[in-house]
Amino acid sequence: MNSERAWALISVSDKRGIEVLAKAIGDAGYGLLSTGGTAAFLREKGFSVTDVSDYTGFPEMMDGRIKTLHPKIHGGLLGLRDQDSHREAMHEHGILPIDFVVVNLYPFEETLRKQGLSPEEVIEQIDIGGPSMLRSAAKNFTSVTVVCDPMDYEKVEMELKDQGHTSLELRRDLAAKVFARTASYDAAIASWMEGEGFGPFNAMGGVRKQKLRYGENPHQQAAFYELASAAPSSLARARFLGGKELSYNNILDLDAAWRLCSEFSDGQPACVVIKHGNPCGAALGSTGVDAYQKALAGDPLSAFGSIVACNFEVDGEAGTAMAKPGNFIEVVIAPSFTEEALSFLRSARFGKNLRILETGGLEVGTEAEFRSVSGGFLVQSRDLPNEERELKSVTDRQPSDEEMEALRFAWLVCKHVRSNAIVLANGTQAVGVGAGQMSRVDSVELSVKKAGDRAKGSVLASDAFFPFPDGVLAAAEAGVTALIQPGGSRRDQEVIDAANQKGLAMVFTGMRHFRH
Repeated sequence: MNSERAWALISVSDKRGIEVLAKAIGDAGYGLLSTGGTAAFLREKGFSVTDVSDYTGFPEMMDGRIKTLHPKIHGGLLGLRDQDSHREAMHEHGILPIDFVVVNLYPFEETLRKQGLSPEEVIEQIDIGGPSMLRSAAKNFTSVTVVCDPMDYEKVEMELKDQGHTSLELRRDLAAKVFARTASYDAAIASWMEGEGFGPFNAMGGVRKQKLRYGENPHQQAAFYELASAAPSSLARARFLGGKELSYNNILDLDAAWRLCSEFSDGQPACVVIKHGNPCGAALGSTGVDAYQKALAGDPLSAFGSIVACNFEVDGEAGTAMAKPGNFIEVVIAPSFTEEALSFLRSARFGKNLRILETGGLEVGTEAEFRSVSGGFLVQSRDLPNEERELKSVTDRQPSDEEMEALRFAWLVCKHVRSNAIVLANGTQAVGVGAGQMSRVDSVELSVKKAGDRAKGSVLASDAFFPFPDGVLAAAEAGVTALIQPGGSRRDQEVIDAANQKGLAMVFTGMRHFRH
């Protein structure tokens, strides 16, 4: 062991490219310290490596839990090279400077994706020594180069080759990445341990899935991050099968489309057409192509340049319908696509730019929702399907079986429309949507305008109660026959009286579905 030179400590679970970086570090004059599998791997590649346990004089123990948590390691990382007292302490205790740390962490996030693991097995993938070394090295970035991401190996290697050392600018950038990485890692652990609790502290972290060209507008920066707890068939895990790069707005619309489409998981084909975060079309069908055509017919004008989500495998027939001249789809997402469907979609007039995403399933996940506000953020549990509540008929006329089926469908779609939200449905086809209006009666009137003649004989869903009878009267005038709403207004009786006066059936759900 050469006591004249500084050390580079290398301990990685992901060994991609590590031998190239190790050579550059060794050529720059650093001795190599390592542990366990990494030491064995480097020796196989012909490197001279000193085991950490030989350097510290303290053996690895407790199945590897104790190996780098030692003063000779952390003293070598944290010691300030320009302070006499630090140098004297290092000399007195035989602590050599460690000027390089290359560490990536136990794959905790990947472990969460595996099925059937016990809590004990998950806990064993919580890295303690790795984050500790990374943070010690990052704190002392003025003297220590710390690398936690294989994507940075090339930058470090180039500087070592060009100048024999790394620049302060690079060391600072790498240290910043370390603190972000360990924060994200700890957030994943905290989220797994806490479940859906709302404790006094909140940890939210993710791994960047992709950088985006810009945000909602070209002057805004943006990126897409994936949570460790993301469900296997969630949007964050979807396979990108081709097309133009996804934009920030595409992803927002995709999330809205996929969440609504995934509500229909009972095997009946369902299709949703989304524009600006709201469904302009939604339908169930006897086949996939039937569901798509009914959803498109809900509001074909608004559907131009839309996002389409399907809960079924898109086959050639559905792909042909989507690729029909006159259509324009920005993105289509589904559990799977046949090769025939992909061929038709890619050959459409818009096919070159059409983004196609495959999820492999319908599960979207139950993780909490985050919304930023000035100076902070809000967290809430998702508005997930609850156990079936008993619907309470409150009018003289009871809804027919056909009306009740349509009401349930409209209520489910309405949950995914921006408040104030109104949905008109004929059977299991949305025919008119009123979204985001400042008064509920305005939303009714907008949905009626969108539906046109199809409003006659339709049913209506409202995401929150009617504060006045005006919305019910406007619906009745348009030909609506039945309504579903939460109830709970001080004027409920006035609203019920108006429905009775017009011969409408109305049911209360006792549950609100605001979506701001």
